Amino acid sequence: MKIEELMSIASEFLETSPDNYIKKEDAISEKSVGIKIFESPIFAFGSIKDEYFKKLKKNYAIGDHFNLPIEWLPEGKTVISYFLPFSDAVKEGNSKCITWPSEEWLHGRIEGQIMLNKLSLFLRNKLINEEYSSIIPSLDDRFWSKGKNDIYSKEENSNQKKGLSFTSNWSERHVAFVCGLGTFGLSRGLITKKGIAGRFGSIITELELTPTKREYKDIYEYCTKCGECISQCPVDAISYEKGKNHEICSKFLDEIKTKFKPRYGCGKCQVNVSCESSIPLNEY
Repeated sequence: MKIEELMSIASEFLETSPDNYIKKEDAISEKSVGIKIFESPIFAFGSIKDEYFKKLKKNYAIGDHFNLPIEWLPEGKTVISYFLPFSDAVKEGNSKCITWPSEEWLHGRIEGQIMLNKLSLFLRNKLINEEYSSIIPSLDDRFWSKGKNDIYSKEENSNQKKGLSFTSNWSERHVAFVCGLGTFGLSRGLITKKGIAGRFGSIITELELTPTKREYKDIYEYCTKCGECISQCPVDAISYEKGKNHEICSKFLDEIKTKFKPRYGCGKCQVNVSCESSIPLNEY
């Protein structure tokens, strides 16, 4: 399978899947029925041998608990990273609401994740059918995520003892950075050529694909430090000095989860900002 074919079947799957549109039985209200969740994905490809992956084990990045691609799949050769940008309807809906997430965004966060998982499984199965061993780290039994609004694994207790919080052993955003999809912003989201508003996924595969050239050197290169995400945050969880305060953000997400149970999500720092749908103007 070639890169062009992989990207083509992914786009077709997303465009034609009924799960990429809000169904009547799932809709919070009538106005959300039929709304498209994601536009066509963008991809980047990293070599499993890329030294940047090893840097993610450093304490200034993620930490030693981050599992290298080779630890997930010893015979792997390529990390496939992809970004699914939210549709205009999802972004515009959340732009109109000042404090609380919009219906459209809540659907994007929950039904959107379901759609993302289905796309990941579809691509993984395609690769396996062509006899390339492939796994999805975030859906693997070994995956764990430590955070108030995340699913905890069996390793939660041992990781609490290590003092870990708001972290996981595989980070879609950091992996996307290594593969060449984009760089971080003050809000800790990743800015891609299709912006910051969307969801990330990844697959590790035995198929060898040409790595994407990183068009940047600095981890915050695409961020103009304009501060728009700071003013957008309803609970002042972002600052120029410290970026995002995960404790403040998480407490607000707890409120949202209670108010909109079983849904949650915020995304205010991803809308009404210059990096919402593209890389903001900067001197590169």
